[in-house]
Amino acid sequence: MSFILALDQGTTSSRAILFDRSGAVHGVAQQEFEQHFPKPGWVEHDASEIWETQRSVARQVVEEAGSPPIAGIGITNQRETAVLWDRKTGQPVHRALVWQDRRTAGYCDRLRSEGYADLISERTGLVTDPYFSGTKLRWLLENVDGLRARAEAGELAFGTIDSWLVFCLTEGAVHVTDASNASRTLLYNIHEGRWDPDLLDLMDIPAALLPEVRSSSEVYGHTSLLGSPIPIAGMAGDQQAALFGQACW
Repeated sequence: MSFILALDQGTTSSRAILFDRSGAVHGVAQQEFEQHFPKPGWVEHDASEIWETQRSVARQVVEEAGSPPIAGIGITNQRETAVLWDRKTGQPVHRALVWQDRRTAGYCDRLRSEGYADLISERTGLVTDPYFSGTKLRWLLENVDGLRARAEAGELAFGTIDSWLVFCLTEGAVHVTDASNASRTLLYNIHEGRWDPDLLDLMDIPAALLPEVRSSSEVYGHTSLLGSPIPIAGMAGDQQAALFGQACW
């Protein structure tokens, strides 16, 4: 019998769950990681620690089940947390800004006062709020020395946690996201199914930073995390994945 390995990367912990073809659970492993609060209202994660804990629990749950054959890996994740990393080294250039982080509240107020809220809502289906990752990405480019120049030179990559995990799993070969995660950035046109150039211009975000948007169910690449290559074949933000898991199509 072959199994599906689900990677559930959450806000406070990383989990791995092993399912058989009937959906029965054959193992769970979970590991917490540190939460960073540098200022009131600021919340950060160490993206490298997220990867280390996710890799650790994936190996643990498979080993504890006797290392059965894995047919594929699926990823579900905290949706709006923003990660920015070096394309060549694969190292984060700053701690990830977590969905709870409110440091861009002033910028969101400015967007609303300048009359952009309706445009953003029409294109993305979202309200203009620091909850979403687009304004977090802009904050990093504006406030961390050297990042904007490096971004414009094509040296950096941005992604939500799903993109970060796939990049790590494929050793830097694949930079993708799916529509359920892209739609939580304030940068994705949900009607046209693409990054919106007007919103990128508005927030002054280089398009070269962004991952390719793919469907939620396809083979994005393969990982040798557990030895022989295994397809990474599913990806969705945690709430959308939970809805899909309850057969709500």
